[in-house]
Amino acid sequence: MHGTGHQLGLDVHDVGSMYHKMQVGQVWTVEPGIYIREEGFGIRIENNVVIEKNGVHDLMKHIPVEAEEIEEIMNS
Repeated sequence: MHGTGHQLGLDVHDVGSMYHKMQVGQVWTVEPGIYIREEGFGIRIENNVVIEKNGVHDLMKHIPVEAEEIEEIMNS
């Protein structure tokens, strides 16, 4: 139903092509998802990364994603 990611810019989808080679300094979203068409249901978790010379810098590594972590924050 969608790709697994795309470049990020000031207006989210405003830059580049997902078919060009990734380059150092670019910011990408990685967003795998599961979709069940028959039930009209889908979910995906988005993670944003900066491409570095020797890997990626995870911009969201400290963002809670587990239900328990999120509930604890909401209840505090």
